Amino acid sequence: MNILHVIDTLDPAAGGPAESVRRILASYQLMGHTGEVVTMDDPNAPFLKELQFPVHPLGPIHTVYGANLKMIPWLNANRHRFDGAIVQGLWTFSSLAVWRAFKGKLPYLVFTHGMLDPYFKRAFPMKHAKKWIYWLLAQYWILRDADRVLFTAKAEAELAKQSFWLHKWTPLVVPYGASGPLSSPEACLAAFHAHYPGVNGKKYLLYLSRIHPKKGCDLLIDAFAQVAAGAPDLHLVVAGPDQVGWREKLEARALAAGIADRVHWPGMLHDDIKWGAYYGAEAFILPSHQENFGIVVAEALACGRPALLSDKVNIADDVRDAGAAYVEHDTAEGTLNLITRWIATPAEERKRMEDNALACFRQHYDMRENAKSTVRIFEQITRERQKK
Repeated sequence: MNILHVIDTLDPAAGGPAESVRRILASYQLMGHTGEVVTMDDPNAPFLKELQFPVHPLGPIHTVYGANLKMIPWLNANRHRFDGAIVQGLWTFSSLAVWRAFKGKLPYLVFTHGMLDPYFKRAFPMKHAKKWIYWLLAQYWILRDADRVLFTAKAEAELAKQSFWLHKWTPLVVPYGASGPLSSPEACLAAFHAHYPGVNGKKYLLYLSRIHPKKGCDLLIDAFAQVAAGAPDLHLVVAGPDQVGWREKLEARALAAGIADRVHWPGMLHDDIKWGAYYGAEAFILPSHQENFGIVVAEALACGRPALLSDKVNIADDVRDAGAAYVEHDTAEGTLNLITRWIATPAEERKRMEDNALACFRQHYDMRENAKSTVRIFEQITRERQKK
């Protein structure tokens, strides 16, 4: 099969969806299938040069909606080369373009990536009111006509129904996750320590995600400040891109709390450096207020690291039930509980959680399973269409 993925950007700084597309395309190749990607990126974007699969950048674009007059003609001209398409995300021109080009001709799927979570309805009511216009004009119909609308967890699929009372789609929960490190733990650790020697030999908790209010980074700084005196050898690493300029305020928060020397900011991490950050950590922590999946959670599990998660991470309960996580509310008290519970965890229990983390990843969150699932979905849709 040759499957087309349509996504606004493959920039690693954009977060999980871009990373997942990179991983699934690599998995297709291992399975004997092929895939291509259409993006709205600038063809000269440096992050496109390293990719090992065909990418068709039709940008650059200069609007939030991402309207691009090249996309529909490109899809119409190249549609015959594909067995189907997957739209990665909502609320931009890309999904409308695929709907216009593929509806009634070839199967297409829509991967929501948490963009129907009612959190956004509560947190940004004015923005949600504006989205109703686009919902009625386009997004409702795009989802209604999709062969499948993909979710990463049952919780996400149920929550999606709460965002708009007018909705109709064919939902499907699919495996999702990460591919895991390619290098040895020793090589990854060496790469991380060479990149950021400040935590070499230190015990630390790792936050690795976008530095954004949605992720609860302020709760994390405050909670760490409260336990710092009682755990003098523990540090905190806050890694990831600062897309909204929040890091400076968080650093000031840590300075005011007297913990600035124990909170580390290595920036955005890639490849072996990123995996080394996971391997060097005692545990991974994500006190997010909304997380449809959290590829970073799967990555931590792939390195055998237990996860300390808020209950707003949609896979949190599953990882906890696998014996690989602690889960608390996405509040100041809940985040403090995550850290204090971990500090109080005996060594033998930590070892069990590490073993459970790796087993949980291999069973549920290996991206190769996502690639297999995607191929099976298109095969099933093809059979269904042939019977009609």
